[in-house]
Amino acid sequence: MDPKICPADPDFIGFINNNDIWVTSIKTGEERRLTFCHTGAENPAEDPRSAGVASFVTQEEFDRFTGYWWSPETTTESDGGKTLRILYEEVDESEVEIIHVPSPALEERKTDAYRYPRAGSKNPKITLKLTEIKTDADGRIVNSQEKELPVAFSCLFPGAEYITRAGWTKDGRYAWAAMMDRRQQRLQLVLLPPELFIPAQQDQSSRQQSLEALADAVQPFIIYQETSNIWINVHDIFHPFIQSSDDEITFITVNESKTGFCHLYRITSVLERRGHHHFKCPIKEEVTLTSGEWEVLANHGAKIWVDESAKLVYFQGTKDSPLEHHLYVVSYESPGDIVRLTKPGFSHSCSVSQTFDMFVSHYSSLSSAPCVHIFKLIGSDTDPLHKEPQFWASMMEPAGFPFDYTPPEIFSFTGKSGFELFGMLYKPNHLLPGRKHPTVIFVYGGPQVQLVNNSYKGVKYLRLSTLASLGYVVLVIDGRGSCQRGLRFEGAVKDKMGQVEIEDQVEGLNYVAEKYKFLDLSRVAIHGWSYGGFLSLMGLIHKPDVFKVAIAGAPVTLWTAYDTGYTERYLDTPEKNQKGYEDCSVALHVNKLPNEPNRLLILHGFLDENVHFFHTNFLVSQLIRAGKPYNLQVYPNERHSIRCPESGEHYEITLLHFLQQNLLTGSKVTAE
Repeated sequence: MDPKICPADPDFIGFINNNDIWVTSIKTGEERRLTFCHTGAENPAEDPRSAGVASFVTQEEFDRFTGYWWSPETTTESDGGKTLRILYEEVDESEVEIIHVPSPALEERKTDAYRYPRAGSKNPKITLKLTEIKTDADGRIVNSQEKELPVAFSCLFPGAEYITRAGWTKDGRYAWAAMMDRRQQRLQLVLLPPELFIPAQQDQSSRQQSLEALADAVQPFIIYQETSNIWINVHDIFHPFIQSSDDEITFITVNESKTGFCHLYRITSVLERRGHHHFKCPIKEEVTLTSGEWEVLANHGAKIWVDESAKLVYFQGTKDSPLEHHLYVVSYESPGDIVRLTKPGFSHSCSVSQTFDMFVSHYSSLSSAPCVHIFKLIGSDTDPLHKEPQFWASMMEPAGFPFDYTPPEIFSFTGKSGFELFGMLYKPNHLLPGRKHPTVIFVYGGPQVQLVNNSYKGVKYLRLSTLASLGYVVLVIDGRGSCQRGLRFEGAVKDKMGQVEIEDQVEGLNYVAEKYKFLDLSRVAIHGWSYGGFLSLMGLIHKPDVFKVAIAGAPVTLWTAYDTGYTERYLDTPEKNQKGYEDCSVALHVNKLPNEPNRLLILHGFLDENVHFFHTNFLVSQLIRAGKPYNLQVYPNERHSIRCPESGEHYEITLLHFLQQNLLTGSKVTAE
């Protein structure tokens, strides 16, 4: 898993095998195991440690999918050999609860065991370590050595629960890490000198000598800290410049808490040694590069591109509209004008070349299918900020669509909250004067997601177009809690999920009904998956007079059964916010659901490893106890053989795929 070429010496490739880090040499063909966490036990309870592998919550909720990082520089020894370094995270899940989910081989009636930290329970124990690989002059591996922090990670960085990002500075002088507390209201950027790590396999006497040699001469540096009374969204923006002085470091990062909107800042921190446990460095200079009530895109893999020769930073953001993403450039030396480089009327996803003279954009609009074009930046080198983008080449042109596609219309209204809210309206294909149409509200509604924007919906949301072709009105509304609108807008759901979101959906429904007159408010359904499934249930519980039908896909029904990283960010721990957990756990409020049949349909996959089937299982048990009617559709993902009546050929497909093929194409297939 996770192979990586060493940037300092591309003859070496690191990889993960059985939860440990290995290295292989292209030149010599040798392989060497560098860490020894995996014991080989079949029972996960007996093999809870891993090296270089991100834990489940880190991958699922913080979008970090690796746990080791090569240093970009090597140290050359006097004998011609080299020293290569890898920073890695070691994870110990021995205190994390084990849960059991159905095995993919359902016919064997087995379950698979997973470590899964539920809200309020213990997270994995984490630490950072270093492994050093010594090679000879011919590139053969001579030996490797594991190094660890001089004291326990929890003592060195008290309160740090998650390592969200890590890496190395360009010159390899420091490893760095971004750390967050459990409630995710404090983020710290930390520099770690390689000299801080001491050999792990030492007797007590040697270890004491190593600690005495370190004394106060080597220590970590906390070069930046962000705090919030809402939460901090994890981001990928950290660009450290090569140090011009041993006493300070300059870097570009983002901060959302300072103004409530995510913006770029150039920071210079003084690397002061202040003694035991006093690692926080004073800020010498903080320069605001962007500002305003709009967002620099910083999460879900968003990047910045820093041209150090021209002193420019390229970034993606929503300066022109919260409904469109564009590529911008600004000077980080003397910030002022922010120049947009991409075409308005579309939403763009861009990447800038390493030479900063070209960029590629994958872009579309509601009415234009996606295309991928390369643009060249043309202009004077004396004014690099104002170079003009010119079309250079096409990598992909919009493909034709096999049927008439009518894009949705975007609308907006001001809610009672005072915020402007945006929505999409799919009109029924055959509108008749005076006729009222049934309506489906498709919802996600949770943090970190934006459904309503000026990008093509013809493929991902084909189901919504299909509903419109069948005579339904379809509404999609991004209410409070969704992203790209600032922290106050998103943070409206803090400690009380499932309340303001439903209010905004109902306001949007009434706005459209009043404006267009063709909605039948006696026939309104609400439908969504995951957080949208949760909100579908909340809608039927709290607004049964508004929503006649709820179709809830893979809903979270008991928030104490969801993971720590996501749930505690928005609700705190169950111990500190018992009322908040009770209010938004739909399985505890089934008595408020309607008594009429055919108003609730629950959909869930047996093998869902994110929202486990436990949530639906528990909800159904509560519904039965309360005597409430419901319909349930389970997707076991069993494999079936089907025969195509035209060709007579048999195909192996999942049951879910089988159902989709029948519903979407109308083909007649025979189940064998």
